[in-house]
Amino acid sequence: MPARSETSVPELSERAQFLLKVLTERYIRDGQPVGSRTLAREAGLKLSPATIRNVISDLEELGLVRSPHTSAGRVPTVLGYRMFVDTLLSVQPLEHSLLDELELNLGADTDARELVEIASTLLSDVTRLAGVVTIPQREHASLQRVEFLPLSEQKVLAILVISDTEVQNCILTMDRSYSTSELQQYSNFLNEQFAGKELQAVRAVLLSELRETRENLNRMMATAMDMADRVLGEAEQGSDYVLAGQANLMEFNEMCNATTLRHLFEAFNEKRQILSLLDQCVESEGVQIFIGEESGYEMLDECSLVTAPYAVDGQVLGVLGVIGPTRMAYERVIPIVDATARILSAALNPRD
Repeated sequence: MPARSETSVPELSERAQFLLKVLTERYIRDGQPVGSRTLAREAGLKLSPATIRNVISDLEELGLVRSPHTSAGRVPTVLGYRMFVDTLLSVQPLEHSLLDELELNLGADTDARELVEIASTLLSDVTRLAGVVTIPQREHASLQRVEFLPLSEQKVLAILVISDTEVQNCILTMDRSYSTSELQQYSNFLNEQFAGKELQAVRAVLLSELRETRENLNRMMATAMDMADRVLGEAEQGSDYVLAGQANLMEFNEMCNATTLRHLFEAFNEKRQILSLLDQCVESEGVQIFIGEESGYEMLDECSLVTAPYAVDGQVLGVLGVIGPTRMAYERVIPIVDATARILSAALNPRD
């Protein structure tokens, strides 16, 4: 089972493992601390209440469960969830209808940005949690075509076609107005020079030639390259992600603390910490899980993050996942995240 923490979990007897599994599943389902009587009934074992209380006491001493406030019941700790996810979880196969829904919605012939937005919304809708998908990284993306179109008030619309799967637009404010024929000349020059080359390589050439040989370039070439440099700078402005369904988190009692929600939503808006966490998953294979404080970020102490990378031609472009309370239905969320990553990868791969 996928894991994220390096924390070692204690060895347990089969009976203790089973009772921890039942307790965790019951708490995930109901959100209420689980008492010994409830646990005995749920487990279906012919054990005395005293025996079950002893096992629960042992689990508490090992740091796997805890008693919240004055409740007589127990809830899993982060370490308890980690043992549950790593060794006790029974992952459910996805229903065919859900797979069909994912494939249908992510099968549209559309650009990468729109597919990312669809994937984020799908993750949120089918899990009732928050869905997050990073915008594809462009380190190995290639420039297919660039076009410039005149707008009013000395503005130019730049259109980039990137790796056949993404169209990016941006508006450049120029020092004068340009005619359609001038802009077509600039587009033709840039496409002859750079079409099919990786964006990073194009940007490096532009920066080098503009810095070192500007005086040797004619005005048309210099203007075209300056415009290309500006539009590529816009296209490469750092990492970003698309988030959907964050309001779903307010449906969980443990997430409704005003301070918890404020810090979490501030992190969603500021993005840096969430992106840093997602970036750690780019080099990992398969599903990765951060539970509570394993993330290293205080605003996620009450949350779990389940992620998987998506790729084109074997090259990882980004990460998608689900953010929710530690009390999430891991057995269902994990295969949904895994399947969505595989289907998004297939949708982004160039068609033959």
